[in-house]
Amino acid sequence: MKIHNIQLYWVGLLLLAGACTPRPLVRLAERKFPGCIYDVRTKEKVVALTLDDGPDATTTPKLLNILQEHNARATFFLISDYVTGNESIVGAMLQQGHEIGNHFSRKETSIRLTSIAFLGSFLRADTVLRQHAPVRWVRPGSGLYNEQMLRTFRDYNYQCALGSVHPFDPQLPFAWYTSRVVLHQVYPGAVIVLHDGGYKGRNTEKALRRILPELTKRGYRVVSLGELKARESPAKR
Repeated sequence: MKIHNIQLYWVGLLLLAGACTPRPLVRLAERKFPGCIYDVRTKEKVVALTLDDGPDATTTPKLLNILQEHNARATFFLISDYVTGNESIVGAMLQQGHEIGNHFSRKETSIRLTSIAFLGSFLRADTVLRQHAPVRWVRPGSGLYNEQMLRTFRDYNYQCALGSVHPFDPQLPFAWYTSRVVLHQVYPGAVIVLHDGGYKGRNTEKALRRILPELTKRGYRVVSLGELKARESPAKR
């Protein structure tokens, strides 16, 4: 079965493109790897911030504080095993107007799981997260997926969401680099992918202190994935 290896695809393309604004690459990815959302077509200066791998008892509250300071919203793609003991943090996310998404039950590469393990991890996360709020978005671990996975998502009324601005912060956890890539690549309708938890969350905290004020200065609003999707321009006929 064909595997859609989006992470390696982005690495190669961004290296070839010299980390240019990735909008043309997104259109290419949509054709080559269909079935997931990479960005949203809009002329408004609005972008979605997505944060993977939380919640984390130490770093997530700090990220929530920063977002609140800058009147920004995000979609948190949560690992459901991490929710236990951190239910109040998930509640705080929702109270502050953020959105939660399904990032499976454990931190692992989703596509490497057997069909039974994949479905079990996906549905366990679904059960846990829906105790807090309706869940619309799913992001497979490591950004790898295939047609069978997409069919499963559709069967359970989920939309696969990847992104268009990738500073590869788990591999390059340097706040100056993360912020530089995001600010260089951002464009109206972009979906920014950053990470929470441990060293990744600490890096994101530092990076957002640079990114959010600069985006405001440029006239951008930072919103959840759901809000960005709602602002999508009508398709041209």
